Amino acid sequence: MASYSSDTVSLKPLRSVHTQNLTEILTQCGISLVVSTYQAGKLIVVRADGNVVNTHFRVFDQPMGLAADPEKIALGTSYQIWEFRNVPAVGQTLDPPNKHDACYLPRNSHITGDIDIHEMAYIDDELWFINTRFSCLCTLDRKNSFMPRWRPPFVSAYDINDRCHLNGLGIRDHQPRYVTALAPTDTANGWREHKAHGGIVVDTTTNQLLAQNISMPHSPRWYRDQLWVLESGQGSLSTVDLETGQLNAVVQLPGFTRGLDFWGPLAFVGLSQVRETAVFSGLPITERLQERNCGVWVVNIETATILAFLRFEDAVQEIFGVSILPGICFPEVIAWDKTLLKNSFVLPDEALAEVNVTTASA
Repeated sequence: MASYSSDTVSLKPLRSVHTQNLTEILTQCGISLVVSTYQAGKLIVVRADGNVVNTHFRVFDQPMGLAADPEKIALGTSYQIWEFRNVPAVGQTLDPPNKHDACYLPRNSHITGDIDIHEMAYIDDELWFINTRFSCLCTLDRKNSFMPRWRPPFVSAYDINDRCHLNGLGIRDHQPRYVTALAPTDTANGWREHKAHGGIVVDTTTNQLLAQNISMPHSPRWYRDQLWVLESGQGSLSTVDLETGQLNAVVQLPGFTRGLDFWGPLAFVGLSQVRETAVFSGLPITERLQERNCGVWVVNIETATILAFLRFEDAVQEIFGVSILPGICFPEVIAWDKTLLKNSFVLPDEALAEVNVTTASA
């Protein structure tokens, strides 16, 4: 089934096709998705709308890192991090009536500089993110561009030269625990010479290399008492044997795998076509597949089978982040709507109880 979406900035329609059952999956699970694509400069909201999947686009400058839950969304862009908060009452004012069950409004924008922000995650209300250019794991504070909290033991200093291409972040037991990098190198862009098979998974609490010799690992996730990782250069979703360091491919997919979230027995995996550039040349997947797909694929991890997919065409060729919004079926994200933002107010509950709602007059 085909669906068509467009926004007010792009003159070229952003088209997608999806399997019929994807709508049923989103509806039965009671979820929607948010997906980032830096190549197309969009944050994509994926939501069921009747018997079709609606793909709703918002424009940002090179959006990559993405963290999302029912209360908030964080989005890393070319030189800043945007934070949004869900204000359901605003969603009730949007057209069509009684359609939107969430509305994410921008609350903060933090200028980080061009640090090539990769994966992000909230722990409670604190945002952690991968600072790829400086090869470190960071949080935010009010005074600084970023606050370094950890860097790989093989990286000897901070600089802007992307020494190992640190990229993925996984949370376990309520703390940042797993990261991926494309090679354990300590020179400017040193990872590029080893990109085909130099990838690693690192435990940030012990500095131990849990797995090595991986083809472009991304998106480490601790789920159902297992460590999962996307071996992007192979186009696979895999588990990591923590005793041997071996990767066990659960399923191979028809694209460069990057971006991962889970719901029950389902894995939602981002796929990219992979451009024929120096960065992506010489990878196993480019030799295995001449034609590669871009979109979100749904995998049953219990049966190792592909259940459904949403495939983007034309303007979108690369996906970075994929996050599930649990319990939210038809969300809206407001990028910059002056009228709506001027007339939307978020107050603490104790203050809201004393608000006298009147009609403003000139």
